[in-house]
Amino acid sequence: MADSTPNLSSTPVSPPTAAQESRLYWIFYGPKGLRPVWRIVLFILLVFVLNQGLRLVKPLIRLIHSVSVKNELTPLSVLLGEGLSVVLVLAAAAIMTLIDKRTFADYGMPWNQAFGKRFWQGIPLGFGMLSVLLGSIWAFHGFSLDGLAVSGAAAAKYGLIWAVAFILVGVFEDFTFRGYLQAALGDGIGFWPAAIILALLFGGLHLQNSGEAIFGAVMAASFGLVSAFSLWRTGNLWLSFAMHASWDWGETYFYGTPDSGLTATGHLFNASFHGAKWLTGGTVGPEGSWLVFPTLILWALAIQFLIPGKRPTT
Repeated sequence: MADSTPNLSSTPVSPPTAAQESRLYWIFYGPKGLRPVWRIVLFILLVFVLNQGLRLVKPLIRLIHSVSVKNELTPLSVLLGEGLSVVLVLAAAAIMTLIDKRTFADYGMPWNQAFGKRFWQGIPLGFGMLSVLLGSIWAFHGFSLDGLAVSGAAAAKYGLIWAVAFILVGVFEDFTFRGYLQAALGDGIGFWPAAIILALLFGGLHLQNSGEAIFGAVMAASFGLVSAFSLWRTGNLWLSFAMHASWDWGETYFYGTPDSGLTATGHLFNASFHGAKWLTGGTVGPEGSWLVFPTLILWALAIQFLIPGKRPTT
């Protein structure tokens, strides 16, 4: 009896039609090249792959774990952890510059302005806004400084180490959420819709910190919008990097208060809070105080009126 089963191996495969090729191209590419959703997926995938590669360096991972303290920030753990995070996101972004055919300046990080005027404008602004917040809490009898925790050479050493550590924190967090992802998502849905989505994500991730609360996460998201405003006004992230770093430095090292629910070793002053949680922020620290709202509004106004905007392109 003859076998009626068709020979699939010999069945010719029709080449894709022009319409099919056009539809496939439309799915992946738009007027600005690779569509934003695929750019974001690629960026996240690159960060994941590079992170997995670093995890193979066992001595490095063991070193990070050995200097980490649960529920506490230490200078070395922040330097190592945030330093590696900066390497990961910048390496992923460098690969994306080749795919996107763009430069880091297109992602808000022009290298020719590194640690330039914008950066040094941001240092006093971030520290000053934190001081305004703590001064406001003090005015309501909710905050006090209780003397030095370290002094002399130790104070200088910790001050410098924490400064470097928090510059890395600022670069990692702001470039991740207001750099590449902002540029890619903004190309798809516009600058401010992208900024709002990423600010909410930024705030939500803060809930992973021990001692953090929902209100503190809302404040982190609100800071994300202020940071986005500084990017929109100046055209780059160097102002934001410095504001973020000096705020965290003042909070963690100088004043010695909790930072998103985490305390640190090697802080300059001993600080104490007393009063209602809405005023002091409770375990979150000053970022959880309701007085953050007017502080952030003042911060945005300071950026608007004290920081020159970007020059219009001709």
